[in-house]
Amino acid sequence: LSLPTTSTRMGLLEEVWHHKYWLPPGTTWEDMKDSADTHYPKPQDLWLCLPGALLLIMVRCIFERTIALPLGRRLGVRDKQRPKAQPSATLEGFYKLLGRTPKEGDLISVAKQSGLPVRTVETWFRHRRAQDRPRITKRFCEASWRFTFYVTSFFSGVALLYDKPWFWDHTVCWLRYPQQPLLPTLGWFYLLELSFYCSLVATLPFDVKRKDFKEQIIHHIATITLIFVSYCANLIRLGVMIMLVHDASDYLLELAKVLHYMKWKRVCEVVFIAFAVVFISSRLLIFPLIIYYYYVTKFEMFFLSCLINAFLMILQLLHIFWSYLILQMTFSVILYGAVRK
Repeated sequence: LSLPTTSTRMGLLEEVWHHKYWLPPGTTWEDMKDSADTHYPKPQDLWLCLPGALLLIMVRCIFERTIALPLGRRLGVRDKQRPKAQPSATLEGFYKLLGRTPKEGDLISVAKQSGLPVRTVETWFRHRRAQDRPRITKRFCEASWRFTFYVTSFFSGVALLYDKPWFWDHTVCWLRYPQQPLLPTLGWFYLLELSFYCSLVATLPFDVKRKDFKEQIIHHIATITLIFVSYCANLIRLGVMIMLVHDASDYLLELAKVLHYMKWKRVCEVVFIAFAVVFISSRLLIFPLIIYYYYVTKFEMFFLSCLINAFLMILQLLHIFWSYLILQMTFSVILYGAVRK
């Protein structure tokens, strides 16, 4: 089979970037050419997210080692002493083969093959699981980093949008779209958010694996896709408001985690309840009833806007799933005074 020729590849590229997919009917890329005093988003700008993600990972490592870890120790965050499993190549092989929690029949089989008592094998697996369990200091450092980013991102976004008329009157979002010049500050804010979520995806294998790991992957992929396509289509105004709605509650959740690791139980409960109120009001009320409503009713639908609509629906389904879990935990805090892990 012959490889695609240069002309074929160029033709395919031109078809992918055809204005009929990315812009509303009656508009072409010619309408969005830069001038001396006007700049529009360009897809190639987004390549900056790769060095941006790498820079954020480096900043995170420095932050966790030089700020979060010493701060945690001063605040009383300590790792519990855990018994270590005795080195055993045979048992280690079974641990990798059978998983962290083998069934009773598997334990009996391992005991026979290794020539050890069943009780000894059970104890070894228990100690080996404890070794793999993430340390409290690691959890504290991760939560501290996310709290620092989210609180900076949210209040920076508020400062950037506070004096914008389309932030208060969403119908102005679509005025003269797509010929809406890109404000440099909003462009950099977009790149910062994209870089951050790319860094989260890159560090997922090394971060603490939580029970909603699969949902987090779906969320990150949907978020990165939305940021990318909305930037290319110059839907910056809509995109920044969606980011702001999401960041409004994220920093409260990370703060609650930090307080939980510090064992400040009462303050943690208050912050968690505040997080639940902000999360549910922002993602189940403000997002669908205001931002999403104006998007589907006031904005002209075309190919890309329908794609964005599909990803927004995915995010909303995740919001409903997480709201259910949050309500369960909130009732536990209020009725029983216990914060679930």
